[in-house]
Amino acid sequence: MNKNHIFILVIALTICLIAMVGCTSAPNAPSQPQVTPAHNYPTVSFNATPVKHVQVNGVSLGYREFGSGEPLLMLAGFGETIDSWNQTFIGILATKYHVYTYDHRGMGYSSDSNGTHTIALYADDAAAIMPALGYDSMHVYGVSMGSSIAQQLVIDHPERVRKLVLDSVSYSVRIPETKTLLGILESVVAPNSTYSEGIQHEAEADLAWSGSWDKLPGIQKSVMLVEGTADVITPDVVAANMTRQINGSWLVRFKGLPHIGSQEAPVEYGMNGLDFLGMNESAPYAAP
Repeated sequence: MNKNHIFILVIALTICLIAMVGCTSAPNAPSQPQVTPAHNYPTVSFNATPVKHVQVNGVSLGYREFGSGEPLLMLAGFGETIDSWNQTFIGILATKYHVYTYDHRGMGYSSDSNGTHTIALYADDAAAIMPALGYDSMHVYGVSMGSSIAQQLVIDHPERVRKLVLDSVSYSVRIPETKTLLGILESVVAPNSTYSEGIQHEAEADLAWSGSWDKLPGIQKSVMLVEGTADVITPDVVAANMTRQINGSWLVRFKGLPHIGSQEAPVEYGMNGLDFLGMNESAPYAAP
């Protein structure tokens, strides 16, 4: 058994013991995700947290910040804003990290610009917001489209990324496994679309993205991929394939949970994030 497989098994067992997300079930019981009630865990209030703004690459990006510690930048998914995150999930991460959420250009509290929107442009924004907030680099947690932006970020601006989490992830929207996602994006940019301009720009960027597959082996960071086994938007087999492409990466699969499982299991996803970000183990590519 190689080191990648050992590491994947170790973290999977750890998460099963800590989070208990459907890793075991009674004989003949239906396969349902087991989630921990969130009311006993720390949470944050978006309504009570002011939205601030920072000027980046010709636009004003709206953001919120929570907690203290090492910085953690959250990259939202397609069509999502800083109001879309689960407040318990963010609250758990903020117990140990200084968590920043922000709206992509043209979304939520952020302004927009003229010109073509691309995944690379969104990644440039993510890279630029770090020094604007006073950091040379941050841990990065990308979800769905945010995980595509995170991949482009670590490829184009590796010096900005500490540890990287890719949640509900794919390396392309134009592979057989993501045909459902492709159909959603194509419907958003259809001539009769009623979606907002910001969401249409995101869909156009996703559709135009050339993907990251060939660049994945060059990522020299500690990376964790997170997937729910019931995800039909970015199926977990895609994350498994990506894990084999990213040297030393970790894979955590949550049984029975869907795309962006942190909405349904914020405690499990939050604790999983803390476990990975707090690890001191070196990846196999690192010098002894």
